[in-house]
Amino acid sequence: MCVGLYFYWVAGNATTSETDEKILSYVFCVYKSEIFINRQRIGTKNKFNIMDKIVEIAKKRFRERKTQDVHLVADSKANELLNDIENNPHVYVLACLMDRQIKAERAWNIPLQVFDYFGTHEINKLAEIPLEDYKKVFNGKKLHHFNDMMAEYFYKAILRINETYKGNAAKIWQGKPSSALVVYRFLEFEGCGIKIATMAANLLARLFDVEFSDYYSIEVSPDIHVMRVMKRIGYISQNADREMAIYKARELNPEFPGIIDAFCWDLGTTCCRPVNPKCNECIINNECKKQIKL
Repeated sequence: MCVGLYFYWVAGNATTSETDEKILSYVFCVYKSEIFINRQRIGTKNKFNIMDKIVEIAKKRFRERKTQDVHLVADSKANELLNDIENNPHVYVLACLMDRQIKAERAWNIPLQVFDYFGTHEINKLAEIPLEDYKKVFNGKKLHHFNDMMAEYFYKAILRINETYKGNAAKIWQGKPSSALVVYRFLEFEGCGIKIATMAANLLARLFDVEFSDYYSIEVSPDIHVMRVMKRIGYISQNADREMAIYKARELNPEFPGIIDAFCWDLGTTCCRPVNPKCNECIINNECKKQIKL
């Protein structure tokens, strides 16, 4: 609840009376939600043992995580730069912002192709380059499906990092902030929606061992693989949409809803394939309902 109240505080756009009304409304909604969730857990204690197992595995992996290079793209030089969130954190932020409606590796390669074109990855030098030049490289190299729009998002993100964060994008997550504040700061980038914002925060926590004061606001990112796994094991209905998946993940593990994200994604991209799934290789094979026809 404190995270939600803090989120309203950082937004800072409402008048005092409006803020008070929002806070009271929020508290009441949270109170009702907690009662509902507790009742649901009591009534379905044995129904979703498979999800208990998934959460247990995910929590174990999170506790035992180690800081190491994360494989994000095939090119070793590009991968090294993307992993260097200490010295070049803006590269990670820009890559996250590009990750929409194209394959992940293609999206994460975009900043490196832009840097190669301009001959620099230094944020202050990138900020001096006009928007039209970014549109030229995006369109010329066909970096995305929506090149003009994504070039503008890329350009404005560089300006924001250079001006708001004084060239150091790591200030977005430094100092052990709340997860809500980190997600909010990503949302402030033009073109960044909740899915990208929570994904960026989730990866920082799970893969880069960045500490937050809490993890309440890091949601699951229900892409096609995560949705397939959640439906196939029977945790959500076959006609459930992404919003429904997000709320089920909140019910499952309110203190860190997105903790199951990597586990489900790994299953979906390896053994739990759309056609001919490799059930015998799956770690939850015995518990899975095997809803093969999705």
